[in-house]
Amino acid sequence: MRVPSFKLPAAILLSLGLLGCATNGDRHDPLEPLNRGIYGFNDAIDKAVIKPVATGYKEAMPSPVRTAVGNFFSNLDDVLVVFNDLLQFKLDQAASDFSRLTWNTTAGVGGLIDIGTSFDLPKHNEDFGQTLGHWGVASGPYLVLPFFGPSTFRDAVGRVVDSHYDPLWRHKPVDERNAAIAADTVDARSRLLDSQKVMDEAALDPYTFLRDAYLQHRRALVYDGKPPPEKLDDDDDAPAAPTAPR
Repeated sequence: MRVPSFKLPAAILLSLGLLGCATNGDRHDPLEPLNRGIYGFNDAIDKAVIKPVATGYKEAMPSPVRTAVGNFFSNLDDVLVVFNDLLQFKLDQAASDFSRLTWNTTAGVGGLIDIGTSFDLPKHNEDFGQTLGHWGVASGPYLVLPFFGPSTFRDAVGRVVDSHYDPLWRHKPVDERNAAIAADTVDARSRLLDSQKVMDEAALDPYTFLRDAYLQHRRALVYDGKPPPEKLDDDDDAPAAPTAPR
């Protein structure tokens, strides 16, 4: 899911500028009081604007239309996936993802139809935050970004880098870009409505549930689904930098 059309660096700097405001003893979340405040702000925005719009979108749009919209934005995301495949020297995966991007962009009518999956070219998830982790950069503390949600120091930097190469963010004119980002945000949020219900019903503390799920998910992505046992004496979830391409 891409972030909404706000200034990403500004949001990150706002969070980083408040680092000294509050800390606690949680090694993964030393900024919990600050993060909870930002989480509450984001949750209020979601409940007031984004969730109602996403609910209306899901109810009004036929499923095939929503599938096509999701495919379109997923295809744009594959540009970044290939970019980060290459940065991680995942050459076989890069070839697969480039083929997927080519097939979906051409035979798939600009990405509206997911031809690649039927050709055994699965969707992968790679971004610059994962690339940093792949080469040994630690995640750093958990960080909730205004408007953008769960992150870490490493992933926040990754978002900034990805935004400079994201074809959606680079699109001009700006009003068309912002409309496309808004559509992507609403479509992505509509896909989370059911899981949101599960979280609301199952979690005593939604903040903690979301934080732990995010950190576990990102750790799994960095290690390609096979994370080693987590060390108790440090918070480095990044693998040691490889000595040779893999």
